[in-house]
Amino acid sequence: MSNIKEYQLFINGEWKTSASKETIDVINPSTEAIVARVQKGTSNEAIEALKAAEKAQKTWRKIPAKQRADLLYKFSNEIKANAEYLAELLVKEQGKLLKVARMEVAVTSSFIEYACEGARRIEGDIIPSDNANEQIWIQKIPRGVVVAITAWNFPLALAARKLGPALVAGNTLIIKPTSETPLATLELGNLANKVGIPKGVLNIVTGSGRVMGNTLVESPITKMVSMTGSTPVGQEIARKAAQNLTHVQLELGGKAPFIVFKDADIDAAVDAALHSRFDNCGQVCTCNERMYVHEAIYDVFMEKFITKVENLKVGDPMLEDTDMGPKVNAAELKQMEHLVEISLKEGATVATGGKRPKGEQFDKGYWFEPTILTNVKQDMTIVHEESFGPILPVLKFSTFEEVIGYANDCEYGLAAMVFTNDMNIIMKCNDELEYGEIYVNRGHGEQHQGFHNGYKLSGSGGEDGKYGFEQYLEKKTFYIKHKA
Repeated sequence: MSNIKEYQLFINGEWKTSASKETIDVINPSTEAIVARVQKGTSNEAIEALKAAEKAQKTWRKIPAKQRADLLYKFSNEIKANAEYLAELLVKEQGKLLKVARMEVAVTSSFIEYACEGARRIEGDIIPSDNANEQIWIQKIPRGVVVAITAWNFPLALAARKLGPALVAGNTLIIKPTSETPLATLELGNLANKVGIPKGVLNIVTGSGRVMGNTLVESPITKMVSMTGSTPVGQEIARKAAQNLTHVQLELGGKAPFIVFKDADIDAAVDAALHSRFDNCGQVCTCNERMYVHEAIYDVFMEKFITKVENLKVGDPMLEDTDMGPKVNAAELKQMEHLVEISLKEGATVATGGKRPKGEQFDKGYWFEPTILTNVKQDMTIVHEESFGPILPVLKFSTFEEVIGYANDCEYGLAAMVFTNDMNIIMKCNDELEYGEIYVNRGHGEQHQGFHNGYKLSGSGGEDGKYGFEQYLEKKTFYIKHKA
């Protein structure tokens, strides 16, 4: 008898086995061993979750926002109480470093707590009317049933990023985690029951995007879809949601430029470039995907940078001294090899890395070396195609106009990083860079009170802060006529 844990669907506060009787294996990226199995849910179970959420929302929305927040504070505390278990589960299912997984669990709690702080700030407006004896009231109300579709790179934090504002605002929620990394998210169901979140308010379902995902997105019950993932999938979700004019919030791909001007603090820029490329094996949407270094400092910068890259330790993500773990799956690993192969054919040079590491410990798992490509030209594939892994092309530039043109020559517009101490350059970058999130003199990493917003094919709607919270609210306008 197998001792591999099998997770069920969390619908209306209960755990249920899918009628399909089919399961999906969750694979450890470090060892290729099966960690657990999850249900391959059907359309009928998607509809069951939708109906449960729709019914629960009628009551949940009437509970004062402060009381909803108080319950979610308890939920956050339970996440903290189970932090080490959840972190180790994240390592097993996604391959991230244990220290990064611990950080993710902490961020999961703080996402929820930040949303709870907004419970008393759901504010409308009273506006003067053009008519006598009349006022215009604009009230913000919950949208209804929200479907959250999350990516595999930070599955727990991304779930909380949507869960917090959705539930505090008075919506009910169905989370569909990706099949690669669903386990830590599914564990939230037990914690929700433990603190007494009402049945149907939070539902967590697994299954294929073609069946489970499409049913959730296409349903008229769904009033909002919040999705984090790839641009092609986001585009397909937008098309399907359009049938019912469902509100869609998308956080999609990125190809962040990292620009180092000649007056930059070189050591600070090197350190930021390092962690902004290789954090989580480069599997971060705001990662340093292409680096532009001014020709005047290029040689000094690259000597320091490559030395640090070559000193990165790839290995067991459970060990504290490991710097980088594996890619998430075999397909992602093959994509890394493919991108290096194309880059070499197009004329780039591998300065370091470029292949799977050697050694018995790497016989199993989806490992790839930290890789730097030089002699790169702006028109090469690697400059434009998102790698989402530990490969970094580096280009020289000579003028501000040149590098801004290079940076904006991209179908994505999520994040950019700039290193300079010249305020004039900073202001010009602010004006001319076509990105929703710009980091100046530091690496990537947004904060809850900011606004995580992509331009172009990087998404729409945005998340975090007061502007992200408002995505989960609809507006209702009253024209109040009264007697003089």
